[in-house]
Amino acid sequence: MQTTPDVKQAQEMNKIMSSLESIPVTKILLTFLFYFLGGYLLYGALFGAVGAAVDNETDTQQFMLPLTIPLILSFVVAQSVVMKDPNGALAFWLSIIPFTSPIIMMVRMPFGVPDWQLFLSIGLLILGFIFTTWLAARIYRVGILMYGKKPTYAELSKWLFFKT
Repeated sequence: MQTTPDVKQAQEMNKIMSSLESIPVTKILLTFLFYFLGGYLLYGALFGAVGAAVDNETDTQQFMLPLTIPLILSFVVAQSVVMKDPNGALAFWLSIIPFTSPIIMMVRMPFGVPDWQLFLSIGLLILGFIFTTWLAARIYRVGILMYGKKPTYAELSKWLFFKT
């Protein structure tokens, strides 16, 4: 018995729909919300530290590149490596590093991530946010006192341990 093109198309659609039903949509949406907010807060604290350290916009250029490299790297690696091997070593390590986890983990989620990796990544993102907020507060505290002085990386490292 020969099948018509309509029957073959219906069979293919049935396969696609059954594979879509296996994706945990609720889990993905909840983790998206968490990683969006967590990444926003983490990078907000880092950019806030840069804003507190400098006086004008031209001085920010030297500090912006090191902050944006992990974001750019995350997108590049997600497209080239993580999509091909979502459970590989590089995908695992980048999904637990707080600077890259908001992007990499969202790429890995539809492929199935073990719960322990998800909770480890969430915990490290929370700790990373707390640390960067503390770091930004230290830089802000001294940056206000050093108004008018152009900071360098060496100067910023001194500000972290500055006693007032």
